[in-house]
Amino acid sequence: MSKRRIFLKSATVLGAATLLPNPSWGNNPTPFALPKIKPKKLKKGDTIGLVAPGYAIKPEVLERALATLKEMGFKTFHTDRLIGNHGYFSNTDEERAKDVNEMFVNPDIDGILCARGGYGCTRILDKLDYENIRNNPKVLIGFSDITALIQAIYKETGLVCFHGPVGSTLDDTFSQKYFKKVLMKGKDSQKIKNAKLTDPEFLKNSEYERYTITNGYCEGELAGGSLTLVNALIGTPHEIDFTDKLVFLEDVEEAPYRIDRMLTQLIEGPTLKKAKGILFGVCKGCHREKKEDNFTLKEVIMDRIAPLGMPAAYGMSFGHVPNNFTLPVGTRASFNATELSLELLEAAVH
Repeated sequence: MSKRRIFLKSATVLGAATLLPNPSWGNNPTPFALPKIKPKKLKKGDTIGLVAPGYAIKPEVLERALATLKEMGFKTFHTDRLIGNHGYFSNTDEERAKDVNEMFVNPDIDGILCARGGYGCTRILDKLDYENIRNNPKVLIGFSDITALIQAIYKETGLVCFHGPVGSTLDDTFSQKYFKKVLMKGKDSQKIKNAKLTDPEFLKNSEYERYTITNGYCEGELAGGSLTLVNALIGTPHEIDFTDKLVFLEDVEEAPYRIDRMLTQLIEGPTLKKAKGILFGVCKGCHREKKEDNFTLKEVIMDRIAPLGMPAAYGMSFGHVPNNFTLPVGTRASFNATELSLELLEAAVH
């Protein structure tokens, strides 16, 4: 049977499968960790499928993303579901889920890049065909709202997914560097170095300040993403178990009191205190000038995180900023909070 016939058959099944309940769903998170699955490494000439599982993407931004991928040596593919608006989403929940599901079973697609974040991924988590995703492992990468997608897929299937640039932010040399190092080279050990801050705007902006919260060294599996989305998963089947994890967090345009509230919720939860360490990216747009009746972003982070006593630091190169690490969720890494240095301890692709 040809690849095309297999794909068409799988896609037809998926159309109905997305409407059926997944037996793994329920009121409680998955009680055990599944065997880890690593996707095949990407190479020049591979086809990258673009999806928009949340907000719609503007045509000119999509065209720039397609051009960037082609300049990097990739072929590109996307369906018509990516184009247009359904309110603030790119399409209906059902169609956005189908797009993700079909990208995984399509044998002509080698990797999947989320075109942008926004909001909407949490609405489609119960419509994903996790069995087909598990049986057709591929690179999936994105950040922001995509946190929900990559964490849910890792938890439900064991597939290592990647917190990194989206299509609308990939036109950055630093981001491309680590995209290639992690997804194309796949070395057993890779040091991840922060971007050099030379832009005067960054140097004078306290949100880009790099500082240690608690000194120390730790190792653990990477887990985390957008603080807002990590909190949004609490109480769902996809809630993250932070036990023995190296937690990475970032956010955008959230006032310090909201960062305070979300961190407090995590701290009061059952597993964050059992984490190995915490590294923050840049929380862009979250600082407020110091006044008598408020706290700054740094004051909130120090107040909430320092008492945990685990290695922690702020200001690593990831988040809603131009320079983005590619961080493989579910693989082991080491973090030196004193030196603000991160190292991946195993290859995330094969």
